[in-house]
Amino acid sequence: MNDQATAVARALRLITKRYPHALGAVLGGSAARGRATPTSDLDVAVLLPDSDISRREVIRHDGRLAELFLHTLADVPAAFERDRTSRRGTVLFIYDQGVSLMDPHGHVSRTQRQARAVLAAGPPALTPTEWERGRYVLTCFMDDLIDIRPADRYEQLSLADFTLREAAHLLTAYHHAWTGIGKWLPRRLLSADPVLGRALLDGHRTVAEHSDPAPLTAAAEQVLNLHGGPLREGYTQRGWA
Repeated sequence: MNDQATAVARALRLITKRYPHALGAVLGGSAARGRATPTSDLDVAVLLPDSDISRREVIRHDGRLAELFLHTLADVPAAFERDRTSRRGTVLFIYDQGVSLMDPHGHVSRTQRQARAVLAAGPPALTPTEWERGRYVLTCFMDDLIDIRPADRYEQLSLADFTLREAAHLLTAYHHAWTGIGKWLPRRLLSADPVLGRALLDGHRTVAEHSDPAPLTAAAEQVLNLHGGPLREGYTQRGWA
């Protein structure tokens, strides 16, 4: 039995034992693609009857962690809208790319079609206020990264992380592409812009390996130049949110 088949069998046992009333389930993440490591968790989306409660649970099953995204049928549209608003599409991608574990009534197939329609439409565009805020924040981190002394390694590495994160936020938004966090940040970034995305990631690595912020700040400035350039004086934020 290959890695994917093993993960599918394990996830199906989990659903059958813990959620016998489930209307359907999908295995997502690296396990669904046969790329799981011995310590990878199982990402499973579960459809529940409307008499149940939507929630997120992390459990251990067969010695492996499982992260469960449980939604009643009635709650699916709202869950997808939250995923769309976050611009990360976590649950949307599980339904889009995952392996169906059980679908006795066709609910999973219908939910997968809904998810794919939302993903195809893309995340919401940033508002002018959000663009301005993003430009200002990235400019601040970029300037601080340039100014920090190489000897202040903790500060330099922290600033490099925030510079990459904010640049990825703006670059994926510029391309109307989905973003991500953790290991999904570089994957989504390279998918949105293979050239500038790689420049950002290579620049981040150069800071980590050689204490040289120049490539990362140069790539970040390219991102800023896609939408108005760096923003310093003249920025105004209403309220303190």
